[in-house]
Amino acid sequence: MFDRIRRYAGRRRGTEGEAVPERRASRERRAHNLFEAAAAYVAARAEDDQDRIEEAASWVSPEALSFGVSELACRAVVALARERDESPAAVARDLLGLPVS
Repeated sequence: MFDRIRRYAGRRRGTEGEAVPERRASRERRAHNLFEAAAAYVAARAEDDQDRIEEAASWVSPEALSFGVSELACRAVVALARERDESPAAVARDLLGLPVS
């Protein structure tokens, strides 16, 4: 068992105990999760920070960003509805300034 661990660790480490360069580089360039991109994008929009908006938008495809923002909006409305003890429809309409139907 310890042999397997040593072999695994040996593959992950270079000769001096450093991480293998390809793996180190891939960690630095890791792809952003679409939900990370959506959270960063929405936060930047709320703060009107154009540089951060553009950066977050470049992390994923426009379709993925749209899906992430939509999912974030749904979760936010549900959380706020629970907090206010109202329906999600009422909260969504209120947030958008629409009349109560």
